[in-house]
Amino acid sequence: MIHTELRNVHAGYGRQDVLRGIDAHIPRGRVTALVGANGAGKSTLLAVLAGTLRPRGGEIVRARRARPAFVVQRSAVPDTLPLTVRDAVAMGRWAHQGLWRPPTRHDRAVVEGAMERVGIDDLSGRQLGEISGGQRQRALIAQGLAQEADLLLLDEPSAGLDRRAREHIARVIAELRGETTIVHATHFPDEAAGADHRLTLDEGRVV
Repeated sequence: MIHTELRNVHAGYGRQDVLRGIDAHIPRGRVTALVGANGAGKSTLLAVLAGTLRPRGGEIVRARRARPAFVVQRSAVPDTLPLTVRDAVAMGRWAHQGLWRPPTRHDRAVVEGAMERVGIDDLSGRQLGEISGGQRQRALIAQGLAQEADLLLLDEPSAGLDRRAREHIARVIAELRGETTIVHATHFPDEAAGADHRLTLDEGRVV
């Protein structure tokens, strides 16, 4: 089954198109690897799928109108933010509870479950800036899981990590297969080979 279909999608920034006539589909409940060189359009395609960048042309057809969860690279989150790991993961509930409503029992259970799922429940009280890069990336993935979205978008989740941390992230992604639809951008051939489906971009086009 298809989760999302892109038909002749054009998108970019300013007056320049980065994506040039993308025709592709995202299978439901599967892991899709998004590969290509730097500047090929991977982050732009993720932004289009997340709804944070509006296409200039073409059509995006979704099986359901649910908001995706978009997990940025860990380098996009400053080390100086005074957040515990639990605080960071709990931010994933804001779309459901709003900024000012106290978390419910369900909210707390979802946050705890997300941390446990990625193996960071023992780090819940640590400051985000004090933990390793791999642990921090798992915290961001847990934040995405806490949104309870049916589409999880990951922008190069293994970038800058050592091999052991990369393998842990890969296991987390593999264990989520079938529970949610995942699209992750990657530069690593082994990660792409482990996906169910692959989209290769070159200069803004699927090849």
